[in-house]
Amino acid sequence: MSETDGPGRSAGGPVVALVPAAGRGVRLGEDKPKAFVAVGGTPMVRLAVDGLIDSGAVDEIIVMVPAELVESAGALLPLSCSVRVVVGGAERTDSVRAGIAAAPDAGYFLVHDAARALAPPDLIARVSAELHAGYPAVVPALPVVDTVKTVNPDGVVTGTPDRAALRAIQTPQGFAADLLRAAYASDVPATDDAGLVERLGVAVRTILGDPLAFKITNPLDLRLADAVLAHTETPAVGTR
Repeated sequence: MSETDGPGRSAGGPVVALVPAAGRGVRLGEDKPKAFVAVGGTPMVRLAVDGLIDSGAVDEIIVMVPAELVESAGALLPLSCSVRVVVGGAERTDSVRAGIAAAPDAGYFLVHDAARALAPPDLIARVSAELHAGYPAVVPALPVVDTVKTVNPDGVVTGTPDRAALRAIQTPQGFAADLLRAAYASDVPATDDAGLVERLGVAVRTILGDPLAFKITNPLDLRLADAVLAHTETPAVGTR
């Protein structure tokens, strides 16, 4: 990845946000899919969708959920924006692929994890703005503050990368639509959409991320997210 690679060609067309929300979230320790776990009383998927709407940068939102939750997900989501719910898949890549197929006319895609439910609208808008400026692939990133080690299968340290060159990648990740379609044409599994794009030899631009776009993965993350919402001075999202 590079923070200085030049822009590519603009795709034009609607900005469609894809929200994978079919994951089971075993590490969170809840008895429901992670995206439907409440933060501050509101399901994560609703918070994520409201953030996308508030950004003013999205024309349509497609949420991918387990088949048995399509109806209940539709009831949770706002009617003030073009929001659709489709059936996701067993793996994240399957869900994103389903979302791509449901938006054949998209000019750009923003892929945004429901588990990053507190990502600020400004962050979403900045990713979209970079796409419209001509960059074909854009991801938010934060400098890594911890020392990172590489280890072998036995847990023995094999190296210490220079953290100045490392970034922690967040969502939404933005792409020209044809580029993301090409990246998902293979069956290679991935937890990071930009990783699939990198396989095509396309430079991925990074922009400064936001600490609030942290991924809610375990119980401690959930408590942190609850605390953030409890102490925010802005009106809570998820109440439209």
